[in-house]
Amino acid sequence: MNYNCNTVAVGQPLSLWQQAGLSLVSRIYGGRDVIFAIDLTDSVGLNDEGRIRLTQIIEDSLHRGDTVYVVPFASTVNPLAPDTNTLATGIQFKGKKDVDEILETVPFKSDLSLSNTDIQQAEAYIYNGLAQLNQCRLIENKAIKPQSVIWLTDAPLLTSGGITSDVWIETPGDSPFRVADSEASLARSSWLEALPLTKRSRQIEGNDSKSYQLTVVDVKPTVQEFCTPAPGGKETCLVTAYLLKMLWLPTAILVAFLVATGIGSKYFISLNKKWRVKVSYESDDTREQQTCSLKNRQQIIIGEDSINSIYCPGDDVRGYLKRKGNSLYIIPTRIAPLLYRDREIAKPLKVSSNYLRLNCPDGEKNFEVVVKIIR
Repeated sequence: MNYNCNTVAVGQPLSLWQQAGLSLVSRIYGGRDVIFAIDLTDSVGLNDEGRIRLTQIIEDSLHRGDTVYVVPFASTVNPLAPDTNTLATGIQFKGKKDVDEILETVPFKSDLSLSNTDIQQAEAYIYNGLAQLNQCRLIENKAIKPQSVIWLTDAPLLTSGGITSDVWIETPGDSPFRVADSEASLARSSWLEALPLTKRSRQIEGNDSKSYQLTVVDVKPTVQEFCTPAPGGKETCLVTAYLLKMLWLPTAILVAFLVATGIGSKYFISLNKKWRVKVSYESDDTREQQTCSLKNRQQIIIGEDSINSIYCPGDDVRGYLKRKGNSLYIIPTRIAPLLYRDREIAKPLKVSSNYLRLNCPDGEKNFEVVVKIIR
């Protein structure tokens, strides 16, 4: 990803349907940004418990498709390699084989040469960087991601702008974040307000009776919306156009699936529906109309005088009305003649009509039977 694809600024609030659309995009396409933000100063100093918990997160909480970034900080961000943009590239997590590579990038030991922690500078860098990552995906029509920051620091997080020594004494005296209305403080505060953050913490007892926090800050999938007036009385918006591009294919697939499911369900129901077969004997006024039932893969005997059969003169079975799925067949036995549409049936015949006139001739005399199928 081109991290510098576009300079990002805080946009206008998203509507509920846009938030839902972005959440749907992230769920369909998967993956997360996971940032390990680690305080390198001696006041933290990862002990055994800290290493265990951090390793546990890496081994058990990462999913295929996640991208992992490691951001060490102290009085500056990434003090050991200040010219490196730690959010420009990440490690693509594809499975357990990537655990060792990630663990190798995590600084499990503090650096004794470093002192003071400018926590608000680290927050400003990371939260602006997270917004930048998703904004680049928006511009490039790639799937945005939910994001999580795992903080290991004894510094207070998400504090008000203009941090004082009473709140956190280690902030460097020349830090612009000590001034509430400085450009840096205002930018940080605007990102804390713009991003949907949720925070969970657990205290860890460190070395020399010191303690620090392992804090997870989750950021729901979001981008910055900019709607601008366009010629012709129209308006152009980034998020609306993005959602249309990202969701039209999944939506089409879902609609096709629902239609296919509906058709399949209707067909399945029809297969299990019992047909009613009404039989009337035009050649024998003494016989009353009768109603038979016909299930899938069942058949009705033609030429037998019983409850669920069709009577014909003589003792021979002339054929069968057989149902296969939603199709109906006349199956002759060829023992005695059976006519349909004035022609003797010599082989199985598929019929599409729901009105059948059968003839079971008895010698030179016709014996006509009318069959109505109610599906």
